[in-house]
Amino acid sequence: MIISRTPMRVSFMGGGSDLPVFYRQRYGAVVSTTLDRYIYITVNKKFDDLIRVSYSKTEMVEHVDEIEHNIIREALKIVGISKGIDIVYMGDVPLGQAGVGLGSSSALAVGVLNALYAYRGQHASAERLAREASRIEIDILGHPIGKQDQYAAAYGGLNFIRFNSDDSVFVDPLICGRATRDELNSKLLLFYTGRTRVSSDILVEQKANIGDNGHYVTHLVDLAEQMSELIVRMDFRTFGELLHESWEYKKKLASGISNSVIDDCYERARRAGAIGGKVLGAGGGGFLLLYCEQSCQESVRQALRDLKETPFLFEPQGSKIIYVSD
Repeated sequence: MIISRTPMRVSFMGGGSDLPVFYRQRYGAVVSTTLDRYIYITVNKKFDDLIRVSYSKTEMVEHVDEIEHNIIREALKIVGISKGIDIVYMGDVPLGQAGVGLGSSSALAVGVLNALYAYRGQHASAERLAREASRIEIDILGHPIGKQDQYAAAYGGLNFIRFNSDDSVFVDPLICGRATRDELNSKLLLFYTGRTRVSSDILVEQKANIGDNGHYVTHLVDLAEQMSELIVRMDFRTFGELLHESWEYKKKLASGISNSVIDDCYERARRAGAIGGKVLGAGGGGFLLLYCEQSCQESVRQALRDLKETPFLFEPQGSKIIYVSD
């Protein structure tokens, strides 16, 4: 039996610049961190030649091509496993709901590849896991997403991730100590809005708008570079102000990124003392991230008491194998 654990991520700045339509013209960049919310994949040898895949439903099939779960199906093909395997996955967020904004589908792709390679007795590097997960989601399945989530999940930690025009990706950890990361972590609040959305709808529109909105995305890349420097310098208040500025720009990229409910929640938080924030992922729902000095956090919690707060800690490690048995 093999069990992999793969973290989900919070993207602070630069979302949209990881789309090929943008970074092949001018490099993209994001600042993100993984957090202690995980996807778990269990892989075990089955006593017969059937394939069983268990998630919100259970599939039992004879051939890989019969598997309905598209990411697991394509991961099995890439690794070269065609029979006699049992795969179970679960997560720390509501995986049955689309669009929570923590990169859960990409964490699943990375995690299942990691577990399957380990099942075959092979070590897969973070770069390989991220590259092959991106290939599954973007090239094979045609999802209109970028590459930041796969690289964040595979590498883990607080990083500046650059997407180059030749399709290479540089993952550079921000050079700061644990005390710096802990202080930033203590100033961030995360709330689940209870609303979900189909992220592909928003991303398709965002991709189509790049020609007209490319200057907004370019500015978000510039802000990502500034933000990475602010974190290292521990200039956290300016970090919060940049979060607010980036959210105002991000809302211009597609019509579904925000809505009246999200705008109301965000304005209530700002009036209660939050300096900045954003909706994670493509937008439209999911999780709302806020930067707030500790002196104002209880006021913000009261202002958003109709939302579910989700405390979290930064996770320094990427996808890893946490259990192996014969």
